[in-house]
Amino acid sequence: MQTSIPCVIMRGGTSRGPFFLAGDLPADSATRDAVLLAVMGSPHEIQIDGIGGAHSVTSKVAIISKSKRAGADVDYFFAQVQIKERFVDTKPTCGNMLVAVGPFAIDAGLVAATGDETRVRIYSVNTEALVEAIVQTPDGRVQYEGDASIDGVPGTAAPVGINFQDAIGAVTGKMLPTGQPRDVIDGIEVSCVDIAMPIVMMRAADLGKSGRETATELDADRALLARMEAIRRKAGVLMGMGDVAKNVVPKLALLAAPRAGGTISSRYFVPETCHKSHPVTGTVCISAACAIPGTIAAEIAPLKPAPQGMVKIEHPSGMILIDLDADFTNGCQDLRRAALVRTARRIFEGHVLVPSAVWNGAPRGA
Repeated sequence: MQTSIPCVIMRGGTSRGPFFLAGDLPADSATRDAVLLAVMGSPHEIQIDGIGGAHSVTSKVAIISKSKRAGADVDYFFAQVQIKERFVDTKPTCGNMLVAVGPFAIDAGLVAATGDETRVRIYSVNTEALVEAIVQTPDGRVQYEGDASIDGVPGTAAPVGINFQDAIGAVTGKMLPTGQPRDVIDGIEVSCVDIAMPIVMMRAADLGKSGRETATELDADRALLARMEAIRRKAGVLMGMGDVAKNVVPKLALLAAPRAGGTISSRYFVPETCHKSHPVTGTVCISAACAIPGTIAAEIAPLKPAPQGMVKIEHPSGMILIDLDADFTNGCQDLRRAALVRTARRIFEGHVLVPSAVWNGAPRGA
């Protein structure tokens, strides 16, 4: 016998994965994680016995529930399911999957559509941040088709606006977790910044790279990946996160000057491979870091005083834009606006099956 679980597969930005209502999953975290591993087919390098896509951006899960918190409509709980290990990481969040939360919540009846646009206030459980999504809802239904396009995704779709206003110290509780804008780890100068996502930023040139390589080229350099992972683990300790060997945070970014009219060039690691495009939370962090005096990002791409306006980050698949209004000067830590336009699509709806030996269907969450 197998246990049937209602499931919707959605693309959010440049990520994809199953969306669940919290009440359809196990109540306790250990059983829930076992279910998610079974759903995705982990641990296995191609996730052959599940619905995972054998890549970090397609091995993600979103769990949604009606929020009981003041000022929020829904709670969004994110899980990164490791591909080759029996481990589910719930420390980080995912801004790309977050793009699909608003449309999913409306379709699920958790939020009522209000006119041509519906604003959905989303509480990120993992990072305790509040994010607003603006979803197109003409005729009281989510509109998925449209003319908006984003680099890294073929075709066009309806735009979804995402605005981060409460993202400083998302995981560590500090904008600069080490207490300073730069540190030196293994002879490499780094900036450890935590805004929406903790990232260890480095100059690509310091590791013998231009910062304009393709993701495939960077993934093929195993010596580079090993060196960066060693730096990441030591940075995790400095950032107060302890042993991060089995965690996907902090992330890594190789930064360089732009070459295609952007503000800065980024190669973002998730962390075991280079992202084929660029994550939303990483975009918030790197763009904001350009406005933090003393960081490597600000050295490469110093921004004008607030409001900064459109910041353009070049990535392997093109460019991602963010409208930034932040003041980090004279001891101030004020992120007034970090807004992006992304797209989402509802791909599949039905049920996913897991062996009853993993979960017999009870008890379910609230």
